[in-house]
Amino acid sequence: MALLRITSPHTQRAGRRTAWVMQMVILATIPGIVVQTWLFGWGTLINVMIACITALLCEAAILSLRRRAVAFFLKDYSALLTAVLLGVALPPIVPWWVTVTAVAFAIIFAKQIYGGLGNNPFNPAMVGYAIVLVSFPVPMSQWLGVQSLVSAQDTLTFTQSLQAIFQFLPVVESHALIDAYTMATPLDGFKTKDLLTAEEAFNTVPALHAANLNSWLWVNLAYLVGGLGLLWLRIITWHTPVALLGALLVMSGFFYGVDSANAASPFFHLTTGAAMFGAFFIATDPVSSCTSNRGKLIYGAGIGILIYIIRAWGGYPDGVAFAVLLMNFAAPLIDYYSQPRTYGHQKAKTGLKIGEDN
Repeated sequence: MALLRITSPHTQRAGRRTAWVMQMVILATIPGIVVQTWLFGWGTLINVMIACITALLCEAAILSLRRRAVAFFLKDYSALLTAVLLGVALPPIVPWWVTVTAVAFAIIFAKQIYGGLGNNPFNPAMVGYAIVLVSFPVPMSQWLGVQSLVSAQDTLTFTQSLQAIFQFLPVVESHALIDAYTMATPLDGFKTKDLLTAEEAFNTVPALHAANLNSWLWVNLAYLVGGLGLLWLRIITWHTPVALLGALLVMSGFFYGVDSANAASPFFHLTTGAAMFGAFFIATDPVSSCTSNRGKLIYGAGIGILIYIIRAWGGYPDGVAFAVLLMNFAAPLIDYYSQPRTYGHQKAKTGLKIGEDN
């Protein structure tokens, strides 16, 4: 009788090669990329292209230094997937060198230094994102805002996006261009509302303008569609995204019920920032997350709780990257204590107990 193993080397069914899985995940990001490009301009698409080129060059260089078959490993599309995830996570008109730094660090230090795909303990894309978020806070906060939604003539053209990203305009003109089109994200706008109540903030803070909130709603819905596609293809399971979104919903709902004058609603937390993107494309990374179904539920719930804690009381408006990385630390321990029942045994192994032999 054939037994289905769930340990990480055997999670994929027969006929599903790594390259095919990576390609499907990349394709699932297309709805989100299209919506981001439509609402925030060409910067997202340009960032993705810069990230892909950087990822392939870094991967090839390190593979050559390690004396590995460059073409063979590049064909698994894992480097391209990391690049795409980083490209859409970064602000649309972030300087090109920020994108290059994030991708290079993700590929070299978060992936290849551990031995390549399958050996990295942390999500490479989130490592690269966290590095540039901590190192370059100013350019990482320059998201396009509601101005680009008011009138078609106010949107950045492809050429202007290139100018802002590669910064080949004179310094004064470049800064004026950036300042004219950027504003805080809704999460950042709510976090820095100071002594305003939630109602006052939504009525007065530009980042919380209805048009800006609607743009983030459409982005999250687009990534939800892509995530549902991954569920339909059975590339991911429902456990991690449902647990993550459920925990975020419960946490935000509880504190909104306790103090609605100062806390944001659950709908706001689920439809702004990287909630859907993180739930379906980041937290479900098969290498750095949990493998058992029970472990995935605990892992996803932990991420959702940490996201709310960081958003409400931390120093950053969105906490997806840091929440994922913190739970990456805990994933091996969670897996160890959430193993399913071994075939032929009554109970699952739950760790060592005092007085028992190994």
